[in-house]
Amino acid sequence: MTISHAAQRRERILSAAVQQRLLDADDAPLAGFVDLDGVTDSVAALQNAFPPSVSVQHAFAAKANPLVPLLQELRRLGMGCEVASAGELAQALAAGFAPEQIVFDSPLKTRAELLQALELGVAVNADNFQELARIDTILATRSSPSRIGIRINPQVGAGSIALSSTATATSKFGIALEDNGNVDRLLRAYREHPWLTWLHAHVGSQGCPLDLIAQGIAKTVAFADKVNAELGRRQIVGIDIGGGLPVDFDSDDSAPGFDTYVARLRDHAPGLFTGDYRIITEFGHSLLSKNGFTTAYVEYTKTAGERPIAITHAGAHVATRTVFQPDSWPLRVTAHHPTGATKTGPLRAQDIAGPLCFAGDMIARARPLPELSPGDIVAVLDTGAYCFSAPYHFNGMLEPAVYGARTVADGSIAFQLLRSAETMDHLLSRSGTDVMN
Repeated sequence: MTISHAAQRRERILSAAVQQRLLDADDAPLAGFVDLDGVTDSVAALQNAFPPSVSVQHAFAAKANPLVPLLQELRRLGMGCEVASAGELAQALAAGFAPEQIVFDSPLKTRAELLQALELGVAVNADNFQELARIDTILATRSSPSRIGIRINPQVGAGSIALSSTATATSKFGIALEDNGNVDRLLRAYREHPWLTWLHAHVGSQGCPLDLIAQGIAKTVAFADKVNAELGRRQIVGIDIGGGLPVDFDSDDSAPGFDTYVARLRDHAPGLFTGDYRIITEFGHSLLSKNGFTTAYVEYTKTAGERPIAITHAGAHVATRTVFQPDSWPLRVTAHHPTGATKTGPLRAQDIAGPLCFAGDMIARARPLPELSPGDIVAVLDTGAYCFSAPYHFNGMLEPAVYGARTVADGSIAFQLLRSAETMDHLLSRSGTDVMN
């Protein structure tokens, strides 16, 4: 059986981590890894997919993985940063992003958050008419260098995962373009606010086909053209097209690639590539997911109903979406010897269970794998996004360390700590001991 280049790289990273005791059965039975070489390749693929004839700022969606050292790495690779909360804004600033490299999207921005963003010069996309009125009030008493736009909902429909679809008829995000009277209200808003110069839309992510995403962007470009034509001036100068490229959870294949996505955009929204509009993208999931994996030791094995069960240190606390929505967010699992080497041999359907105290804490069910034993290691793949950023603290579980890994000149693996393992002192502090008398 041919082993993919990605699988070989994972095995080398895992074996090196065991040798360096970053992963240890007693002291560190759970750890996360980000392949920084893979991240570099993914960013380059995104940057190269768009033609040089258009002005594009690629802003990494911090929600996917906001670890500050990783954000620093992405900044060095030429990325901007899209944030969706005051916390993510703080993380982006700590990573060294200049305010003009940051885009602030959120359906709930407080007045204090808007004041901070506008004073710094962070780009802001207003989610609704009430937020737009709040921005207008702020700008009545001060100037701001921020690029300001409105998020619209093009209402093109849902993909196969409703919870990841953001351009449905009733989505909570943006101003619904087809709702009665909204086009006229939007036109009036642009006419009355010369500082309103951008337009933003995001159709969805996992489960949304490329044609659906491209159709949503096409409606957004058409509306930008309409605004400029109605106003008789080039009011809208830029379009934020969001992200949303889906991820293949079934293999190491990175398809559909960014080049395929751009080709669909050209088919549906050729006006995006005329040079009339600057472009912002907000990819996260598709840049990071396949470049990260989570590793955990098998502590015990047993059988129930004749099915083998491996009790591991990886569960809902590190793969929350997968445990609670396994059909929408499946993750591949590979089996390894205690050395990190890939296990081979006859496959047997096994449950990969986590440590949390509820029956549904399962990473995988009836997954065909070489039979696991205590002391073996499982690697949960494609966890570079929406896993390290979404800890689930049930049962007082500690957040594991996360390491960046890259191949150096002599061919060995060098590690960079991206997040320290949480300690019991941290756990007790967030549990309220810091406020006790």
